Amino acid sequence: MVTNIPNRIHIIGSVGSGKTTLARTLSSQFHIPYYELDNVVWERAEPDDIRRSEADRDAMLISIINTKCWIIEGAHLNWVSPSFDRADLIVFLNPSYSIITYRIITRFIKQRLRLEQAHYTPNWGMFKKMFEWSAAFQRKGRYQTQDTLEDYPGKVVVVKDLKQLKRRLEQWSAPIEQQERTSG
Repeated sequence: MVTNIPNRIHIIGSVGSGKTTLARTLSSQFHIPYYELDNVVWERAEPDDIRRSEADRDAMLISIINTKCWIIEGAHLNWVSPSFDRADLIVFLNPSYSIITYRIITRFIKQRLRLEQAHYTPNWGMFKKMFEWSAAFQRKGRYQTQDTLEDYPGKVVVVKDLKQLKRRLEQWSAPIEQQERTSG
């Protein structure tokens, strides 16, 4: 089946916006590898992760975006412009604050019950930080993201809820011939 799937997708949004879930879904559905920007910033090690140098982090990002197909997800904005430049599609997940709050609480409970894995220790301090990051994104980050993404016309899709996302996924999955018939 010929599809209209973008080969290089960058997903950005607040903590709890659904970036990792969307990246995993698209990766599984379209057989495109996905990368979490947190794993580009942090070298996973025991007992504590190690922050990569900016040079190592940037080199790792470049090595990812120089491949044919990828999905990159993260909340990072300032140093990821090479990914935005190279992306076929940039998805900005921008759900309501109440949905993000619900997801942060649900994630924390699942992680504490060991029903979901985390790259960090799901303690009360981290729980509090997630709310701080989310509030900062609502106050300032989302506007910075919107301003930055204006430099990439034709590449950006803003998704506020699951219905919008489902419609977009159906469009990507439809054969090109069918899309041409319905758009012509």
